[in-house]
Amino acid sequence: MSRKIFINLPVQDLDRSVTFFTALGFSFNPQFTDANATCMVVSDDIFVMLLVQPFFQGFTPKPISDAHRQTEVLLALSMDSRDEVDAFVAKAVAAGATVTQPARDYGFMYQQSVADLDGHQWEPFFMAPDAVPPQA
Repeated sequence: MSRKIFINLPVQDLDRSVTFFTALGFSFNPQFTDANATCMVVSDDIFVMLLVQPFFQGFTPKPISDAHRQTEVLLALSMDSRDEVDAFVAKAVAAGATVTQPARDYGFMYQQSVADLDGHQWEPFFMAPDAVPPQA
């Protein structure tokens, strides 16, 4: 059986977040969408639940991190090419994201980093399969 992953992220303004991620090309599952949450479809097995902060707080006794000030998670998202990485970042910035680090080229992997409207750090990357360094 294939496993699925549901990443839950707190957001301040659900409509604003949906507009932002729609501009990046993501779709949403209406079955799991209401005034408190929406299900962003990343792939057949990966979903991001965007939950308004008061609703999100109901799932944890710990305080919600301010992702603008602290790193809570790095969301690495594979792309099919360097151009796709650059295009994703350009769309994100046009929709209001902030570049958090300059592009990094490790030879076998190319990566960029942007913070979404709520400060969550997304790391789109391209890894050339034939350029991965051998294991020691």
